[in-house]
Order: sequence, then structure tokens, then C-alpha cells
Amino acid sequence: MPATRGTPSRVGRPRAQGPSDSELTPRAEVLAAAAELFTVNGYAATTTRAVAERAGLRQASLYHYFAGKEDILASLLESTVQPSLSFAGGLLARTAPEAAAGAGLWALAAFDAELLFGGLYNLGALYQLPEVRGERFAQFRGSRAGLKAAYGALLAALDPSEDLALRTDLLLGLVEGGVAVARETGGRDARTVGEAVADSALRLAGRTARQIAAARTGAAGLRPA
Repeated sequence: MPATRGTPSRVGRPRAQGPSDSELTPRAEVLAAAAELFTVNGYAATTTRAVAERAGLRQASLYHYFAGKEDILASLLESTVQPSLSFAGGLLARTAPEAAAGAGLWALAAFDAELLFGGLYNLGALYQLPEVRGERFAQFRGSRAGLKAAYGALLAALDPSEDLALRTDLLLGLVEGGVAVARETGGRDARTVGEAVADSALRLAGRTARQIAAARTGAAGLRPA
């Protein structure tokens, strides 16, 4: 899960419980611990002390990697959007014609849904926290707005009819909401969920069953291996 990927740690910060058996860096362990606690216990109820203890660090060591709880949450949320935003940028550079836009929209919805579903914890549930309206989360909000714009551009190439803004909002809601529903029901892998969400995204865009099948085939060359 992207939220558990870390950057190389600095040397000289002691751990509370000695060396970790995990292959994660201390920073990544903090993110993994916070992802669990924020989604299971709630963001407001989770302290930095609890995150540090769950990660096996002293609380003072946590502040070597993050300025505070908001900084941790912002890093987690940004990790749920940035990979999809980068992927969307590549798609938009090569999906101008309508046929290619269908494949591009299918590929983006599948990639985005797989990313959100593929982690251990439902970080998408944290998007609506009131704290996310704060200044520290401006980068996350900007990235999410950029991802929505990419969905809108692909949707417009398929169907430039009225109410594009509303349909784009509905499309993003379908992707994020579809992942939430799939998590609730369980028993599926990320690839299956991504494909189901992508098919639904094309239906929302007004594509026929034959067009959806063609988009799925065309998206095969656009998706990561």
C-alpha cells in the first residue's frame, strides 16, 4: 500500500523496542501504524503517543519524521491520490480521440480503485474529516482536484454534453464509493474490484456493453503490469 512506503530514515534515532522485524523504515512504520489507528479507533481518538507505541518508537522519535498528527494524516491522504494523479497525467498525454478516451477512463478508474482498495485500511474514509479542510491539507485537496479534473477531461472526450461538472463529481464518487462498498462486503481482490468499478465508470459515461468491452481491451496496454 502506498501509505506504508517510506523514505530512507535518518541515523541515530533510537527505537522504543529495539530493531524492528519489519522491512519498513521507521517513517513508514509510523504511517502504517497511523493508518490502522486512524481508521479503526478514529482520528480524533488517536494520539501521537499511541501511534508511536504501535510503530515501536519512542514518542520523541516520531517527531523526527513528522511534525505532528496532522502531518501524518496529510502524508497518508496524499499517498492515496498522488499515484493515480501521476498515472492520469500519462493517460491524458495519449488519449485524445474518443475511442482512446474510453480506454483511458477505464484504465484510470481501474488503477484508482485498485489503489484505494489494495491497502489494509480504508483511508478513503478519512477524506471527509473536518480537519482535512485545514491549510496543512491544501496539497491533498489540490491533488484530489487535479485527479477529478483528469476524470472530467476523459469524460468530456467521451460525452461533451451538459452538466459535465456534476457528472464528473458523480464519477469520482462512484470510484471512491464503489471501493467503500467492496470493502464492506469483502471477499474480493483489488484487481477484481478495479475492473468492476471501471466497467461502472464507463456505464456512467453512457457507453454500451460493446463499447465497454472495447475500452477494457484497449486499456490492457495502458495499465501497469
